[in-house]
Amino acid sequence: MDFGKSWRGNRIFGDGKTWRGFFFGIIFGTLVGFAEMFLMDAGLFRYSPTHWGFGSTYLDAAPLLVVLCTGALFGDAMKSFIKRRFGMKRGQEAWFLDWYDFFLGAMLLSIIFYFNWTMENLFYNYNWIGLILLLILIPFLHRGFNIIGYKLGKKNVPLLKKLGKKDVPW
Repeated sequence: MDFGKSWRGNRIFGDGKTWRGFFFGIIFGTLVGFAEMFLMDAGLFRYSPTHWGFGSTYLDAAPLLVVLCTGALFGDAMKSFIKRRFGMKRGQEAWFLDWYDFFLGAMLLSIIFYFNWTMENLFYNYNWIGLILLLILIPFLHRGFNIIGYKLGKKNVPLLKKLGKKDVPW
């Protein structure tokens, strides 16, 4: 995404951030959002899409889903930018940033473009318990997906790399 450019001695984002990944991430995330809406329509979740304020059709929900996905990926890019400013290498852990980058980016962009929807669903509909649960689960989800990526040979996880494959308890 940074076209190989540097700023103050370090790459702006690094090799791990590509336009291809950015746009495919938005497309895939939007499709996952549609799949979640489909499951809600099928009664597999407690709330319907209209309860969450997406609108009455999938087409109504598309702009919000794109904003949430774009925000998540901008959050990830900003995390990389911050890590490069501190001289951190690609894949080096920065706990809080690694855990909450997607969430904070999605929330920030949704507040900018869908302020009423964000405030209503996070603060006024008594979704505090779900929000707190999500914030607690994010670090565990992050570690779990890193382990899956490592086992698939797609990701180097520093903890696993340091311990060695045979020493990993899981």
